[in-house]
Amino acid sequence: MERNNLLEVEHLSVHIPSTAGTVQAVRDVSFAVAPGEVLALVGESGCGKSILCKSVMGLLPKRASIVSGTIRADGRDITRCSEREMRNLRGKLFSMVFQDPLTALNPTIPIGKQIAEAVTIHQKGLTKAQVQERVIELMTLVGIAHPAERAKLYPHHFSGGMRQRCVLAMALAGHPKILFADEPTTALDVTIQAQILQLLKKINREYGTAILFISHNLNVVRKLCSEILVMHKGVIVERGSTEEIFHHPKEEYTQRLIAAIPTRTRRLY
Repeated sequence: MERNNLLEVEHLSVHIPSTAGTVQAVRDVSFAVAPGEVLALVGESGCGKSILCKSVMGLLPKRASIVSGTIRADGRDITRCSEREMRNLRGKLFSMVFQDPLTALNPTIPIGKQIAEAVTIHQKGLTKAQVQERVIELMTLVGIAHPAERAKLYPHHFSGGMRQRCVLAMALAGHPKILFADEPTTALDVTIQAQILQLLKKINREYGTAILFISHNLNVVRKLCSEILVMHKGVIVERGSTEEIFHHPKEEYTQRLIAAIPTRTRRLY
């Protein structure tokens, strides 16, 4: 690949054994993410989007395994890295925001303490005051008002959108170069969705963080991403700019996805 990519996935295949036979969750997938790029990975539920990203993060379920292909991150082959090696990469090289923020937060620990834990894991040697300062900085970055007071609150005190902001603050604690956002707006209403999308744009613009946005919602993707990967049955069937995918889709599956978007008229724009 000619460009200087942060992430290069080449001919990756992931299998999951089951009582009904082997599930080929990801099949011969290749793609790359460049510094500062905002790339979407779209497809219907069950097509392999999340498994693909968990393969990169080293977070596959125990039964799942990479059977072929390579994953290079920041110039390093991480395909067969140990769990200890992957822990050193998570949060610093890449980080992930999951669909349901409530399951990503500990209900018994104040929000500020949870963000502080993420900070101390990735930034060794900070004093207690410096850690608290960084917590306030992160909460401010993700748009949480009155961060000093709200850092003392527990997850159940926050709305879904505010919890997602807290999870995003934790994901950004280690200054990751790549952010995987796995359906981060699915459980939110449209107003809060728009706020989270604007926040992701801000992080990309101000920090140069590359974003791989995973979604089945093409309306959301259209507002955020410049490039789109279309996935179907574990295979990347099409890649192109957002304009190309929406106005000149080549694959029948992509055409069906776009046709399924609810619109007031037949025009997309």
